[in-house]
Amino acid sequence: MSAESDLSTPSFTDLALPAPLLRALADVGYETPSPIQAATIPPLLDGRDVLGQAQTGTGKTAAFALPMLARIAKEPAGAPKVVVLAPTRELAIQVAEAFQKYAAFIPGFQVLPIYGGQAYGPQLGALKRGVHVVVGTPGRVIDHLDRGSLDLSQ
Repeated sequence: MSAESDLSTPSFTDLALPAPLLRALADVGYETPSPIQAATIPPLLDGRDVLGQAQTGTGKTAAFALPMLARIAKEPAGAPKVVVLAPTRELAIQVAEAFQKYAAFIPGFQVLPIYGGQAYGPQLGALKRGVHVVVGTPGRVIDHLDRGSLDLSQ
């Protein structure tokens, strides 16, 4: 492998992710960022807006979840800091599980999937206790906004 190819393939460490995220990535076996991750993580860490498109299985969830986790890692749970809209309950669950996996070494991290077909009680309780990230389907997110149980002020 030439020095030139080493420079063109960044590591997750090169992307300035905090140690708890690097540890979680190592635990799940991620060695180097995919192209979508390498392209999106730096500007998202800088707070810039990004629109990314990539094929299934290329790591899009990590591409947006990792920088969001890096930005909120030291904040206490309360009103959600991140809201992810997913078109189906299956995808909402999958994205919430990915956030949980990547945040494995962030103490006190809370993610809440909210979607139809699930009782409101546990969702309301979790929102009252405080969460960092909500991953939900549009209909259920709107329901919680209408009820006043989802605070997007932060």
